[in-house]
Amino acid sequence: MYPDFAIALLTTLQAEGIHTAIETTGYSAPDVLERVAAHLDLILFDIKHWDEEKHVKGTGVSNRLIVENLKRIIAWGKKVLPRIPVIPGYNDTLIDAEGFSKLLLDVGIPKVQLLPFHRFGEKKYAMLGLDYFYTDSPPLHAEDLKPYQQVFHKNNIEAFF
Repeated sequence: MYPDFAIALLTTLQAEGIHTAIETTGYSAPDVLERVAAHLDLILFDIKHWDEEKHVKGTGVSNRLIVENLKRIIAWGKKVLPRIPVIPGYNDTLIDAEGFSKLLLDVGIPKVQLLPFHRFGEKKYAMLGLDYFYTDSPPLHAEDLKPYQQVFHKNNIEAFF
């Protein structure tokens, strides 16, 4: 949202020899992403869903720009770590793990971090007066997602927590 500030901060940090990283959904204008990425050592890139229709349903936007930006970052030679927040009832099936695997293989990424669902944001939703749709969903743990993780391993993708 504030690329000029981010670039100024990142430039200062790099001048001091400090490793720079950013967490993003990749939903950004390509020119803005390129300007900021030039000052990053690592990009943590969250991918919410591999299926465009389900991505729209869950986030309100298509994943086309996100996937294209992921491809751009790779083409620029940036170090990128895709991360999948695994959310109950949204992207937690073995079919989803297969879909994510295909996406990662298509863009040439052999490694992904799986982020098991937690409810840390529940109080923030309440403070903002927003409905929290996962009140009845228990947190996920690495052991809950072993079969999910195995799908990635079967597809030669290193998946870790």
